[in-house]
Amino acid sequence: MASLLDALDRERLLKDSAAAAGLVPQGEPPHVSLLRLCEAGLLEGGLTVGYGVRPDELVGSLTAAMGGAARRLKIVDVRERPVLELHVAAGEVTERWEVEDVPALVHNLNDLYRDAADVRAVAVLGEWEDSLQLLCVERRALGRLLRQPFFAPVNARALADLVAPR
Repeated sequence: MASLLDALDRERLLKDSAAAAGLVPQGEPPHVSLLRLCEAGLLEGGLTVGYGVRPDELVGSLTAAMGGAARRLKIVDVRERPVLELHVAAGEVTERWEVEDVPALVHNLNDLYRDAADVRAVAVLGEWEDSLQLLCVERRALGRLLRQPFFAPVNARALADLVAPR
């Protein structure tokens, strides 16, 4: 498991290397260990989101973890029927988003801030312990992480599009 922990440490994603080493069982698949570390609160930028959390309830915590310009995102209005709709304002941009779940919110936030170098991208790592595990990653590290075998986020294709030259 040293390669996973070494790679996370190199990218400055581990909060406590010793605690992480003690938490990861020998022989566990690395992508599973990544979920375990996120749920334990040992990853910088990691968030654990309970299944009952609505996207509008998560926006503040998620944009704070994303940092930069995302911290200034405002929710102008929330509509609940027929699908949860958020009316958001980001600087001069206003949009209406239909967000039925947290991954849809992550998609919209990543898309909105795709060109903002100071905003971390959000990876949906997957489900662990009845919660969704998210990881906010510096854009400079995202390309390297996407090449790592242990980093297999649900939204990998969308993240790859963020780092692809246009």
